[in-house]
Amino acid sequence: MTRTLDEWLSYQERVNVRSIELGLDRVREVWQRMGAPAPARRVITVGGTNGKGSTVAMLEAMLTAGGQRVGCYTSPHLLHYRERIRLEGRDAGDDALVASFERIEAARGEIPLTYFEFGTLAALDLFARAALDVAVLEVGLGGRLDAVNIVDADVAVITTVDLDHMDWLGPDRDSIGVEKAGIARAGRPAIVGEADPPAGLLQALARIGAVVERAGVDFTVQREPRGWQWRHRDGLALSLPDPGLTAPVQYANAATSVAALHALQGIDASLATMDLATVAASGIRSARVAARLQVLGGDPELVVDVGHNPQAARALAEWLDARPGVRVHAVYGALSDKDVAGVIRALGGRIAHWHLAGLERDTPRGLAADALADQLLAVLPDARFDAHADVSTALNAARSAAKTGECVLAFGSFFVASAVLAESGTPDSA
Repeated sequence: MTRTLDEWLSYQERVNVRSIELGLDRVREVWQRMGAPAPARRVITVGGTNGKGSTVAMLEAMLTAGGQRVGCYTSPHLLHYRERIRLEGRDAGDDALVASFERIEAARGEIPLTYFEFGTLAALDLFARAALDVAVLEVGLGGRLDAVNIVDADVAVITTVDLDHMDWLGPDRDSIGVEKAGIARAGRPAIVGEADPPAGLLQALARIGAVVERAGVDFTVQREPRGWQWRHRDGLALSLPDPGLTAPVQYANAATSVAALHALQGIDASLATMDLATVAASGIRSARVAARLQVLGGDPELVVDVGHNPQAARALAEWLDARPGVRVHAVYGALSDKDVAGVIRALGGRIAHWHLAGLERDTPRGLAADALADQLLAVLPDARFDAHADVSTALNAARSAAKTGECVLAFGSFFVASAVLAESGTPDSA
């Protein structure tokens, strides 16, 4: 009997008892059994601690503006699994996903794939069948041993490197950088979007033999009263509009995306005629990603963000600093393997009142609100807060407490963001 998409997803969670199992041997073997067709004529792989989703969205918008047929693979999803696989701007359909899962199941035999590996193979399978010009693949965790790395990237992008997933990737930025460098290939461009990357990342890229282009060295951002300039070491200078994604950090993501497309043009003659200034401007202006400082409107204003680690919290702090005088109520939930203290420390006194949401009902990794409160008070002993059983309760309390002209900022996890979007009636990203 044919399974529905939801039945397939439930089945995949049982096939491998481990939700995360890094390594390429199993997923590569299944892909080879499926014929290992190229997912597209060209591949861009995007890794990094933060900024991956925004960078993928900008690349998709730029390439589409340039007339390219583009597929994007991202994770996790917010409202529906279909969001993970996009073909020419549209989420994959249930029937297509089910058919792909059936092909994967027939090929895998006794090989135990994880939920993420099933999804990765489905993306590659559907992309290969769509005759795409470019596939943009987002790394799920790390890079070197992530399932997307079975495909050789024509251009590798490492947006940022910071402390996250340390149990899997290592205790410091150098070791994490080594893992993220693993998506690069010898003789091919590797775009580093961080102005101060760890030495471990640069050393690993050098050992691989990648052609490295660094933010602040090989390409730069110069802000102007209106818009900004992107400059490359080869003398190319582009005047570009402000990003449609509003956080200050999006200038860095936009610059990294432009550098990646510029590098791809350098190795693909069929793309060399694309007017980079025109397509970059169009993509930067039009790109949108759900739950990246997404303003859901209202008064008090509701804003949702997936920021869940200290680096993302510092970006949130920068955004809040650009809005002085606005009183902020936070709806915050977190997973047990995240640096909660680091997130709280990064935001400091910018939050007037914390509404702490328990996530233990959503995932075994979710922290209860009382545990969050303990960590909050350890960092900010005078913090004002209330503890709530779940996101919905926390959100309702925050919206009731906030006054006209104030802001409710919901963040800390994809579980928080998805619950807020669902509660707010936000339509599916398709």
